[in-house]
Parts: sequence; C-alpha cells; structure tokens
Amino acid sequence: MSYKLENKVIVITGGARGIGFAIAETFAAQGSVLVLIDLNQEQVERSAQALVEKGCQAFGYAGNVTDSAGIEELFARIVEKHGAIDCLVNNAGVTRDNLLIRMKEEDWQLVLDINLKGSFICTQKAFKYMMKARSGCIINIASVIGIMGNAGQANYAASKGGLIAFTKSCAKEFASRGVRVNAVAPGFIETEMTATLPADVVAGYAKVIPLQKMGSPADIAKTCLFLASDDSSYITGQTIAVDGGLTMR
Repeated sequence: MSYKLENKVIVITGGARGIGFAIAETFAAQGSVLVLIDLNQEQVERSAQALVEKGCQAFGYAGNVTDSAGIEELFARIVEKHGAIDCLVNNAGVTRDNLLIRMKEEDWQLVLDINLKGSFICTQKAFKYMMKARSGCIINIASVIGIMGNAGQANYAASKGGLIAFTKSCAKEFASRGVRVNAVAPGFIETEMTATLPADVVAGYAKVIPLQKMGSPADIAKTCLFLASDDSSYITGQTIAVDGGLTMR
C-alpha cells in the first residue's frame, strides 16, 4: 500500500536502532528521505548506511535532543540540505527504573530531560519550519506506561504522561497552521531489551495482553506511517495505543 510519502523528509530522533530504526525502515520503503538523529555519530551513520545499501535515501546526524541550540542548528542544516522537515518523529527516550523511595534525583531528571524536554525542544524547532510551510506532522512516541503507570517507573510514567498532554496542547496550537500532532503509545514490544528476558517472564506479560502476545517494532512503525500520511489528514491530538488491547477502556 502506498501512502504517498515519496521524497518527504522524515526526521526521526533516536533513529539509529530499535523502534526508531524500524520506523525509518518502514518510511524508507515508501521512498521517503530519512534523517536519523542519535547521540552516537558512528552508530547513526552506520544505520543510515544500512538503509542506503537497500537503495533508500538516508542520512545520519549526531545530535542531543536536550541541547536546544544544537538542535536548532542541526534542523537548520537539515532544511538547508533537504529542503524541509515534513514529519518529525520524537522517538528518543531512556529509562532509569527504580522504586520511588530509592530513585535518585539525577535519574528522575535524566528521564524527564530526554523523554519530555527533548520532545519539546525538537517540536519547537521543527514547527518553526512547518508553520511557514503551513504543512507537516509531528508524531510523539509515548508509552502505555504514560496511560496506566507502573511500579518502579514513576519517572518514565511522568515523562510519557506529560508527552501525551504535550501532544494535545501542541495539536490545538498548531492546527491553524496545518500541522497535525499525534502520539503513539507502544505496549509490550519485542526489542533488544525484551530479548534478554526469560521465557517465563515474557509469557507472564503475554497473559495480561488480550491478544496474548507482544508486539513488534514494525507494529509501531506502521502506525507512524499512517499518521504521517494524508490518510490520517483529519486526525490530530490523539494518542493511539498499539498494545494488543492492554489499555482498552
């Protein structure tokens, strides 16, 4: 199925691996221009090269989403080189799990800085170009933890719950300029992190999911593809849970 995203410039933070790279691969199949941003220069260039070797247009840039001046300069370079930022996917994120009573303030702050402040900075800098074009979309990768909470993840839940509220506010602000803002909230997804879990732990997770299985990064990527396309042109301010029914209500 074609979503008419050929030559559209898609910027993905945290795009060098995991869900971010799966999103890049999915957009690449549509002929989009992929701009991957990640902390590690060597890794992000390697990921971009992997897409290029498949015949895709992809570029890797090192960048820290918490560095406002650095992101502003980087986005200016991206627009100068590629002509636009048609879609921004705020995917960069970290976890620093611990019970609240044991949580260090620096671990609280780090998660809020990257997951929430980083999305604010990238959104603000990208919207400057989108508002002039009166076109564009922003997709925030939230989490079901931001909807339902989770013991040992107060910092992560706060960051992702804040990101969902941020999504709604931006959608209301940006709508008059033709820019849509939505969030995707992954549930239990098979990633490098979950690959190391014991089989009985994975089975335990699956039992609480109505569809009785974990999702894949491709499930998240395909949802992002839909939200970036004109097929979702009347959708903004929404959070779509891709979670096998875990948070249905």
